[in-house]
Amino acid sequence: MSYLTECNIPTSAKEVQQLGWDWIDVIFFTGDAFVDHPSFGTACIARYLEKAGYRVAVVPQPNWRDDLRDFRKLGAPRLYFAVNSGAMDSMVNHYTAAKRLRHDDAYTPEGRSGQRPDRAVTVYTKILKQLWPEVPVVIGGVEASLRRLTHYDYWDDCLMPSILVDSGADWLCYGMGERPMLELTRAIEAGRNRRQIEQIPQLAFYRTGRISSASPEEPLKTSLRSSLPLTASAGPSHLRGHGWPRFSEALPASATQILLNSYEKCCADKRAFAENFREIEIQANVLHAQTLIEPVGEGYVQVNPPYPPATTEEMDACWDLPFTKRPHPRYKGKRIPAYDMIKDSVITHRGCFGGCNFCTIAAHQGKFIQSRSEQSILKEVRALAAMPEFRGNISDLGAPTANMYGMHGKNQDLCAKCRRQSCLFPGPCPNLDRSHARVLALYRAVDAVPGIRHSYIGSGVRYDLFLDGKGFVDETGKPYLEELMLRHTSGRLKVAPEHTEDKVLHYMGKPSFRLFEQLRKEFDRINREHGKHTELVPYFISSHPGCTLEDMRRLAANPCLKGIWMEQVQDFMPTPMTTSSVMFWSGLDPRTMKPVFVERESSKKKAQKALFFKKK
Repeated sequence: MSYLTECNIPTSAKEVQQLGWDWIDVIFFTGDAFVDHPSFGTACIARYLEKAGYRVAVVPQPNWRDDLRDFRKLGAPRLYFAVNSGAMDSMVNHYTAAKRLRHDDAYTPEGRSGQRPDRAVTVYTKILKQLWPEVPVVIGGVEASLRRLTHYDYWDDCLMPSILVDSGADWLCYGMGERPMLELTRAIEAGRNRRQIEQIPQLAFYRTGRISSASPEEPLKTSLRSSLPLTASAGPSHLRGHGWPRFSEALPASATQILLNSYEKCCADKRAFAENFREIEIQANVLHAQTLIEPVGEGYVQVNPPYPPATTEEMDACWDLPFTKRPHPRYKGKRIPAYDMIKDSVITHRGCFGGCNFCTIAAHQGKFIQSRSEQSILKEVRALAAMPEFRGNISDLGAPTANMYGMHGKNQDLCAKCRRQSCLFPGPCPNLDRSHARVLALYRAVDAVPGIRHSYIGSGVRYDLFLDGKGFVDETGKPYLEELMLRHTSGRLKVAPEHTEDKVLHYMGKPSFRLFEQLRKEFDRINREHGKHTELVPYFISSHPGCTLEDMRRLAANPCLKGIWMEQVQDFMPTPMTTSSVMFWSGLDPRTMKPVFVERESSKKKAQKALFFKKK
């Protein structure tokens, strides 16, 4: 069976001809090599649209430095161009925390660097708008999602407006985009007017003109309901009625708008920027968010509330899509390092309620855990075991935080009213069900699949989900840690206390180091009782806001770290749309608006990191 017969996602004009297509509905431009695997967002959205009956093509890593032939080769799509920078922000992909250029790129064949531009979303979009001004451009992925409003850019050391302003894109789809992208595709195909499209959840857009319905002193109270339904069409006319879900009822009728400080005011007043972020953060972490309006220039950016968290059935439907789980044949004989890392992995859920201040997971995937069913996961595991190149070892059975699988609030009505950024900081929410019974049962079911020798947990694990400073949280905590160490760790268990000093941990949104001390005690006990030599590898961050040179000295000298493998320290890098980056730029903690120490000098940041290795 040829790849195109199996996949139907072409990347070149020749492949389009082989499929016999005389039009393409949507053309993706991405900064990554094209890998047809659910770990890659381009593949997820392309497959989702394909399932709904649309013809989708992908142009991976187009050359932006020549005569732009890569941007011309497939012509114009029937509906729109879709643009992303890849699985990473292109600036994070290119530069270290010291702003040095990286010499490799894991998402490119053979790890070659230089195959995508800085600020790839903006560069690609401007080129497409130049060549095809009449065709809409929709941007998404991590780079666009986390730059949807005014944000601090570490590399230019300034505030930047929404990426919609700089790129000139028509629409921005933020977060996990399957549902909003399908609804937007249907809307564009049906010829809906701009006002109707502006009601679709999880979209952002820039509009010129004044905001007349409210003053800056009071929030807008405009209804988000359109007088017309959002489901007039369901894909190409000859393929309608495929049974795909409708999402027009996703927004509550009472949804309102919040007017943020303007981009210009944020540039003039760092406190205004911190105030904006606090409101953005709240809306990113509540179940029923409101629309955000941010004035900029001669207009404003509007960010619609997201869809509700995906149900188990919707999650399963995404993983039931016919991914080949392989790189495109155009890369035959070439190694893609990022693919090697995930080819034998299985994703169990999305989201994270940990709320670490330096992390962007919740801002992109959401705070509420969206889990696949055990049946869906086991189906994927059996298919993986049947692949001829599989050697019996699952490299990672998890997600952003592996042991959050299946976790949720005991009383969902309380979760619907909650405005906390984290379910774990400053202390665990009493409404959170931290039982590990379900994830333990999943591990054992996966290990029982014929052909599976080991299922390793390569994702992060939150030990404050099973330890509380006094002991194990419940009767499932001890069995989980033992199972994790004895059956799912390949020699080293990596955890992330991030620091030893409670003052710094407070600014990070992380639990006290006393919990790590308890973890090490239990870890050493299990090693002794079972005659094991598993190593505990902690991760730390230097130069985080609130961290001084003296704090790093205390970290390096902490007696609990004696005899532990110590090499994992990274210098803090402010990335867009995190509490920590707001602290770095403004010198204020947006949660309290109180000043916080920030080490900005590169030599002193380097000293903090170097001190740790010198001590060790």
